[in-house]
Formats: sequence, C-alpha cells, structure tokens
Amino acid sequence: MDSPLIRPFAGLRPRRSDAAAVAAPPYDVLSSDEARQAAIGKPLSFLHVSKAEIDLPRAVDHYAPEVYAKSAENFQRMIQLGVLQRDQRPSYYAYRMIMDEHVQTGLVAAASVAAYESNRIRKHEYTRPDKEDDRVRQIEALNAQTGPVLLAHMDDEQAEALLAQATAGLPDTDVLTDAGVRHLLWCIDDDRTIAQLSQVFNRMPTLYIADGHHRSAAAARVAAARRPPATTAATTGGSAEFFLSVIFPARQMRILDYNRVVRDLNGYSEAEFLAAVARCCSVQPCTEPCRPDRPTVCGMYLNGRWYRLEFPAAWLSSADPAHSLDVSLLAENILGPVLGIGDLRRDTRIDFVGGGRGLAELERRVDSAEMAVAFAMCPTPMAALMRVADAGQVMPPKSTWFDPKLADGLVSHVLD
Repeated sequence: MDSPLIRPFAGLRPRRSDAAAVAAPPYDVLSSDEARQAAIGKPLSFLHVSKAEIDLPRAVDHYAPEVYAKSAENFQRMIQLGVLQRDQRPSYYAYRMIMDEHVQTGLVAAASVAAYESNRIRKHEYTRPDKEDDRVRQIEALNAQTGPVLLAHMDDEQAEALLAQATAGLPDTDVLTDAGVRHLLWCIDDDRTIAQLSQVFNRMPTLYIADGHHRSAAAARVAAARRPPATTAATTGGSAEFFLSVIFPARQMRILDYNRVVRDLNGYSEAEFLAAVARCCSVQPCTEPCRPDRPTVCGMYLNGRWYRLEFPAAWLSSADPAHSLDVSLLAENILGPVLGIGDLRRDTRIDFVGGGRGLAELERRVDSAEMAVAFAMCPTPMAALMRVADAGQVMPPKSTWFDPKLADGLVSHVLD
C-alpha cells in the first residue's frame, strides 16, 4: 500500500494545568550545564526526559546506558502521575508560536518514514552517526518520539485556511516560556477536519526538513529495525513508520544567522591573516559591529575590530545552490584554505553561535581570548534551503538557525 505523507496520531500531552511546567527548550539547544541550571526548581520540566543526565552525577557520560534508563524512568513517572496524558483518538494539532511581532502557525502530525526514505520529505544536511545513535537509543528507551522534526511546506492557501479555522477558538495549551515565546496548541479531533487536512497535506508533492535531521534519521532506523523479517520498505503502516513533526508554511518560518568562531589563526599573525583573507574577498574596516545586509557579505571580528568582507558576486551560481550559500563561500575560501578547517562537523577549533545570541556574543568569545576570530553570517534564506534540498545537495553544518524554537514536551508520539 502507498503510505500517506502524514497521518493523525493519539498524542501524549501534558494536562492543561501542568503544560507550563512541562514545556522545555529542545534537547539540542542547551548544554548539559545550561539544562541543569534551567531545571532547578522545575521537577516537571521535560528536560528531565530529554536531557536526563541532569539527574545523574556530572561524571556520567551523556551517552551512557544510565542516561537513557533515567530518561525512561522520568517519562513513565510523569505518565503515572497523570502529568502526561494520552488522547483517546488519533488527532492532528494546530501549533502556533508567537515571539514579539512574529507569528507562525503549523500542523503537528505523524510524518511518513516512507516519504522520508523516498526523498519526498527532503533533507539538506549530513548527519553524524553518534548523534543518530543517541536519538535511536532515546526513542527505543521511551518507546516514543518526543522531539518533533521541524518541517516546511510550500505555500498552500487551503492548508492555511483550515488551520485558521481550527485555531479560531480557545487553545488547549497556552504557554509562555522563559525565552519569551508563546506556544499555543489546539487539538483537532473531529473527523471532517481531520479528513480535510489529510487530503490537503497528502497531495503536497514535497515537505522539507528545516531542523531535525538526526531525529528523522533515527526514526527511520527504528522503523527499519522493527519491520518484520524480509520487509525492507516502510509498508507495514505501524506507528514506528511515522515520526513526530510540526509542519509550517515556508514563508512563515524565520531563519536567523548562524555565526562562526575559530580558536586560532592557524599560525598566521594578524597582518598575515588579513592579507590572506584579502586575496579572496574585499576587506573593509568598520567603526561598528558588521551585521551582513545581503548575500556574499559577512562580518569579521578580529582583535577588537570589525571588518566587512564581501565575496565576488560572480561566485554565485544558480546551477550550484549549495556552493552559492554564504556559509559555503566562507568555508571554501577562508575556513578551509586559510584557517585549515576542513571538517566543520568534527574540527574542535571551530564553534557555532546562533543568531539569537547577537553579535555581542561573538565579541565576548573573541575578547575573552577563548577564540581568535569570529564571522557574522547573513541568514540563509528559506528559498535557498529548498533549492539545495531539491537539487539533492547538502549545506555546510550549522547553516540555519530557526527562531523561535519548538518546545519539547507539549506533544509526544507513542509507538504502539
């Protein structure tokens, strides 16, 4: 049988009175130390499930079996206490995030592993085996997917109209997080609207992974492991053949800059480094922090001074969308040949700073002597992400920082 692109599911959700106490940042946004701090005085925070190492001695390895066991223990305790309760019937959920003037409204659904495997749900990043392994162990320990994959769809007036209708009443969940983001959730459990949403979304030609490549890859691995012997395709229709997702219209999604900081100048003096950079792009000193205002431009902070870097516009190529990204231009012309960083995923000399932390964080990292140089990037447009995915290419690691972030714990997908 052909697998649908999405389908409804019986979500596991916090009861209304506990939703604010449960909602937590995504597991991969906070370090373990930050999560420990954030969970102080919050026994119901979903961080006790998503980052269970915070309930164990600091010396315990974050990937140790005890961590996954503790996560499962905390998860089951919240279910037994009635903090998390499963809906009686398969449903969709409308999910709205409001941050300052920004509003985006999407659909929580179970997305098809078959569509992911056939590239109907399209990727744009490589994954790391250790990170995939971590998510596989987490799903298996809980027998549930708790971290939603952020997906995008092309403009569809009917989909947006149906969600506008579904969100006309009071939400089932209304939470304002410490990050200043308001998360609202409506359960959609009437047969007519479910059928309409299924029809509209299942006719979409493609969906795009915006954030959550490791979660979707892990879900596919769990599905493959649970298939009957000699079954190689996602055709069983079981719950493991679908993964937790939130799908937003691409035009509503907001991408911030994802900046780079590098620990040293690869043996160059400051003057030598500036000369090497000037051989591949124009370098202009700035009197204030340089926030890039268009593609091919990036800011550079070095020894207390800002510079504006601009790569030749001729290097942009519509035929090669991945290599035309600003993050690619920086990696292929400065990070690699000048600074000697060939593997952005594994080289410990480079770190990445989400745009939500601001340019002041780049200055702090360099001024403290922790890092030698910082690069402020122009945000990657959503259209560029989709062009890369459509071309079957991949973007450099840490190319996009979606903001605001989904909350963990508001809906989980239990595997039956």
